[in-house]
Amino acid sequence: MRQLSFVISGGGTGGHIYPAIAIADALKQKYPEANFLFVGASDRMEMQKVPKAGYEIEGLWISGIQRKLSTKNLLLPFKLVSSLWKSYKIIKKQKPTIAIGTGGYASAALLKMAGWMQVPTLIQEQNSFPGITNKWLAGNAKKICVAYPDLERFFPAEKLVQTGNPVRQDILNKDISSAEAFNYFELNEGVKTILVLGGSLGAKAINELVASRIAFFKENNVQVLWQCGQLYYERFKHLATAHIKIVAYIDRMDLAYGMADCIVSRAGASSVSELAIVGKPVLFIPSPYVAEDHQTKNAEAVVKANAACMIKQSEFEAKFDAQILALLHDKALIENLSSNFKKLSKPEATAHIVNEIEKLIKE
Repeated sequence: MRQLSFVISGGGTGGHIYPAIAIADALKQKYPEANFLFVGASDRMEMQKVPKAGYEIEGLWISGIQRKLSTKNLLLPFKLVSSLWKSYKIIKKQKPTIAIGTGGYASAALLKMAGWMQVPTLIQEQNSFPGITNKWLAGNAKKICVAYPDLERFFPAEKLVQTGNPVRQDILNKDISSAEAFNYFELNEGVKTILVLGGSLGAKAINELVASRIAFFKENNVQVLWQCGQLYYERFKHLATAHIKIVAYIDRMDLAYGMADCIVSRAGASSVSELAIVGKPVLFIPSPYVAEDHQTKNAEAVVKANAACMIKQSEFEAKFDAQILALLHDKALIENLSSNFKKLSKPEATAHIVNEIEKLIKE
């Protein structure tokens, strides 16, 4: 059997990048001699995050469709042709055993070209409502790994396998002490702690909400680890105090999750999957700006299982304070939500996806 070669693509946001890295890490553990190459968009965050995870990455000149009328859309045909041509050269050079895509427009050209060149392809869809890219790639895909049931209306039923979403292995690290976590983030052990997450790039509305509640946190003796995102750090960093730790990005999520008494988060699919494994009380504030409002659907599914709380962005000014205090102090609520959320977790999702990849390799 010739040496295995994996080409992996997915990017634009952490929700596409981290599942890709999780899959690569699991494959590398089983096949340490295999070749790995990531392919992403040349101007997006995967160009920094993937090398930091220890993998090579090639960038494509590609971007998504601007929803608003924009002259940038005029470049799309040229970017697509350029990306398909570069993908052709990458595949010809790498001779991949299989191409794997986790969504985002960066994976569109690579996996479409891989399919045309008779390379087996597997795509992984994190959301209950698939993105444009994966729907476009489904025709050529050999296998489609999904996190939610009932996606036959979007994808061929015979290709579907419900695996759950891959999560970063570092969050499964249980061998950390409370003291280590608090020391790392320079916060006080023994003080109720809220972890605020708005996604890897940040969430403007959540950031503005937290900024307006600094006095509330102080009055209630609450400290906050606030990931405001790379786009907003310069705007909000001046609000940091001894009890309000503000960072653009958290590189030790295992410590952040371990330290938190409750978590405020968007409801992207990868975030929901990680938080289920963590099993802490969560307040979801779904983004209302994503396709088909899928973050609200993600959060509603968890709330329906009595496993988390949710406030719509349009209502959080009125409801946030009372909900946060309940998540910090109502022992019965905390225990109930945590127990139910853990029941929804799929910590073996990455292993199941690797099993599907191995089946394709052996065909």
